[in-house]
Amino acid sequence: MYNCEGGDFYVLTMTNQSLEDLIQTVDSPVDLLRSQGRGAFGFPNVPDEHTNWIEEQRAWRENCSFADQSHHMVDYWVDGPDALDLFADLAVNGFADFQRGQAKQLVLANPDGYFIGDGILFNFGDDGYALVGPPQGVNWIQYHVETGDYAVETEREETAGVREGPPKQYRYQIQGPDALDVMAAVTDEPLPDLGFFNFTDVSMDGHDVTILRHGMSGEAGFEFWGPWEDSEAIKRLVLDAGTEYGIRQLGGKSYGSSSVVSGWLGMPLPAVYDSDAMRPYREWLDARNIEGHYSIAGSLDSTDVTDYYVSPVEIGYEPLVDLEHDFVGKDAIAAEMADPERTLVTLEWDSEDVIAVFASLFEEGPSKRFVQFPIPWRSTSHHDVILRDGDVVGISRMSAYTANERAMISLATIDVGLATPGTDVTVVWGEPDDSANPAVERHERTEISATVAPVPYTADNR
Repeated sequence: MYNCEGGDFYVLTMTNQSLEDLIQTVDSPVDLLRSQGRGAFGFPNVPDEHTNWIEEQRAWRENCSFADQSHHMVDYWVDGPDALDLFADLAVNGFADFQRGQAKQLVLANPDGYFIGDGILFNFGDDGYALVGPPQGVNWIQYHVETGDYAVETEREETAGVREGPPKQYRYQIQGPDALDVMAAVTDEPLPDLGFFNFTDVSMDGHDVTILRHGMSGEAGFEFWGPWEDSEAIKRLVLDAGTEYGIRQLGGKSYGSSSVVSGWLGMPLPAVYDSDAMRPYREWLDARNIEGHYSIAGSLDSTDVTDYYVSPVEIGYEPLVDLEHDFVGKDAIAAEMADPERTLVTLEWDSEDVIAVFASLFEEGPSKRFVQFPIPWRSTSHHDVILRDGDVVGISRMSAYTANERAMISLATIDVGLATPGTDVTVVWGEPDDSANPAVERHERTEISATVAPVPYTADNR
């Protein structure tokens, strides 16, 4: 049960109303989401910068970077004979070949085929699984555990702002062209040759560690974890071994920007705020959860909350969809796959137009909406209108400046006919004139030229 201001988490204890109760206090869910002047949900217990976010970005491209993921995700363990049935009933994924020692990106949708949440699901064998990721997906699964008929037991560890004390496990990530060499230097036995998204146990200086072959920002790497009491020893071991490679720790700013480069849309608005089908869930869900504290920003100005939703198909998860099994939202997702309207692209913003936004701060007259570097912290979920010849053709959803490419980019969902790299479009930058968000400064909207680019933005070297 938490909230945030400026990226920092704190515990809420003042109310036990449901999300449905909260929504009933406003004219529409959009009014609620627009009026909450809270920033993004940040990375608790991790500084914005360890050194300098520009050099931290360069580290994952030029040598090696180290990220601490121990505090901002939920760890959710599910055990029992019906565990896999639970995930199969809710997730778009297929599980026929899901073996012990494998992980997969679990994707969850509502009955109308809109995206609710995702996370990494680990198969530990013997009907034991762990889901690691943002709380939205875990909340949806737990609802079905409590209201359904599944022979499972669950255990949940919250994020840093909710739980008391440290986590049970540390979770670190290392990535970059030298990441494999650093990992080989710290394991007591030869580094296993793991396939992508496979995991196994190794020893580091006598400590038991589980490693997952992974990577972000398009660079090779590992995610690894173990008991919290080993956290400092393992961190120091890896950082010391990485010194000769120029390893840098990632702060919240650089780490947050890496997902835009790699093409993962983090924290889109979960599709839980409308429809009679979702009402029982809203009545079950405590308003103190993250869904009660989302904020939206951007030039999209609609009173229909579904206009702010995304689907798994349009944000790049179509290859994960298995239509050979029944799951929540299957019919809607199947129909969309047969005739998709929008797809995920990267937009490269025109540098001169971005510079003009900053220049307006030094000129007479109204200024433009300030562009935060390297990522915007002003809202949980961002939605900027994309135009082509005056028509709305998509939504720019998550932006970042990347020092490696000297470019401002964003992930966007756009009409499939305009998804070819090189296509010119326009991003409407700024908030609606009547925005109730107290975090919005006075400004005038402007248009920023942009060019469609691939997803991921850079070559995938994972």
